[in-house]
Amino acid sequence: MTITISQDFSHSINIKNSRFICQMKRVQNEEEAVDFLRSVKKEHYKANHNCSAFILGEHQEVQRASDDGEPSGTAGVPILEVLKKREITDICVVVTRYFGGIKLGAGGLIRAYAGSVSQALDSVGLVKIVDELEIILTLDYSLFDSLTSWLTVPIYEQTFYENIKVKVFIDEATVPIFFKELLDKFNGKITAENGIRRLAAVSVG
Repeated sequence: MTITISQDFSHSINIKNSRFICQMKRVQNEEEAVDFLRSVKKEHYKANHNCSAFILGEHQEVQRASDDGEPSGTAGVPILEVLKKREITDICVVVTRYFGGIKLGAGGLIRAYAGSVSQALDSVGLVKIVDELEIILTLDYSLFDSLTSWLTVPIYEQTFYENIKVKVFIDEATVPIFFKELLDKFNGKITAENGIRRLAAVSVG
């Protein structure tokens, strides 16, 4: 299971006259992350710093961070640590700083960069990317109302012929439990077969 942001997002805060703009994007590989970083640097070429971090892989295998001229360890790593702590992956974050004339010190910079990312994550929301399996159910008309009342996932397709066919997607990890509960509830009167697989984003929290 992968946890990432629900959508690409931008968020800004002001700290002691400095403006911190946090932009985040879902990415699948290093090339996409680097391209996003380049585009932000091009957009904010007049900024003092464009600090960044990205994480890739289901187990956060790839991690990169850059302070972009800020004192070592005060920008890129704090950004990265926020992402790691929240177990977020497949994301690139760039925090742009327009200096406001007041120095923040190392501790202040760490809090500012980390806080910018934390606030952005709180605002954008997170999703988990799960493997879903299509389940095709065949049943008599007399069981349709009972089935729809019992199901906890939406029906995305249904056809009515001599029998009814209902198609749903469920988290693949829960398939054995689903089949057992279906059998217990309907005593084998509803047949089920596997269909296609897909990746789906499910809201976290």
